[in-house]
Amino acid sequence: MAKRLPFDSSEIMTRADELMNAASNRYRITVQVANRAKRRRYEDFESMDDPMMKPVIRAVIEMSDELTQPEIIGD
Repeated sequence: MAKRLPFDSSEIMTRADELMNAASNRYRITVQVANRAKRRRYEDFESMDDPMMKPVIRAVIEMSDELTQPEIIGD
């Protein structure tokens, strides 16, 4: 029996595409996503909220939300 993933891969691809299109520098946004994922990995290591969602996927979701919802503050 296959496990159901807690996210839709097409949604992740769409969000990642939105991030890339909104960025003035593709390399810079890639590094920002990687840095956030790395930071979240260490912050969430103890809690393990959703072990199926990788830190990089969570970072893409958070950063794309910040694009569409400017009231969310992030780096």
